Amino acid sequence: MAEPTAPHLIIEAGKAEKHYWSDLWRYRELMAFLAWRDVKVRYKQAALGAAWAIIQPLVQVVLLTFVFGKLAKMPDGGIPYPLIVACGLLPWQLFSSAFSGAGNSLVGNSNLISKVYFPRLVVPIAALGVAVIDFSIVLLLTLIPVSYLGYGPGWQILLLPGFVLLALTIALGAGLWVTALTVRFRDFRFITPFLLQIGVFVTPVGYRTDFLPNWQDLLALNPLSGVVDGVRWCLLSGQTSLYLPGLGISVLVALIMLITGLWYFRRVERQFADII
Repeated sequence: MAEPTAPHLIIEAGKAEKHYWSDLWRYRELMAFLAWRDVKVRYKQAALGAAWAIIQPLVQVVLLTFVFGKLAKMPDGGIPYPLIVACGLLPWQLFSSAFSGAGNSLVGNSNLISKVYFPRLVVPIAALGVAVIDFSIVLLLTLIPVSYLGYGPGWQILLLPGFVLLALTIALGAGLWVTALTVRFRDFRFITPFLLQIGVFVTPVGYRTDFLPNWQDLLALNPLSGVVDGVRWCLLSGQTSLYLPGLGISVLVALIMLITGLWYFRRVERQFADII
């Protein structure tokens, strides 16, 4: 009986480039490992653990309710203002956490990138894991007062995953640009938090766009406006309006950012190990 021959490994020039997207699927276990590692690192040595995922948005709800509801006297349409803020804060927190994680992912994993081959796109995608877990925790807690006060959930909740996917698409597209640029220009590590500080005010987290008809078109230029309006509409059973032109802009900008982000990331990917 002939002995089985050992498999041969053939290395071809350009093979990694040719099979990049199939390699991305082959390395899905690495992606899951990196995501789980980020979750454990974030909460393992924290005294309050996962409670930070609740404390931070709770404090922000109180502050934004005071600023927009009490000081600015923004209209609420008969809905308790903390609910308006809490439902608007959910997609913003998802985006900001995903964007920050993806934007700093390559520099944070520099030792891994400089030693072994794998599709570098695995790293920023895995960085979205912490944001999704935080979002899931806060979403479940937000649904309690929303349901108790009689605002939901209705059939609109079935469309919530679409808005979550849209927020992650925007975060990944922007994050790919930032993380690729951060490898070469470390200044971008400081630009990210600056953009997020401004973004929380130009995004309708603490106010309703349907009561600002003269500003809706301008606010719609921010792709997150459509996402925030959509999530708020889903969680409050349609008690707030969904501005469809703004949502269309959000989808269009999300696709543009993702496509251009992938293009630039792939263009400079070969240089990461040399300059990181």
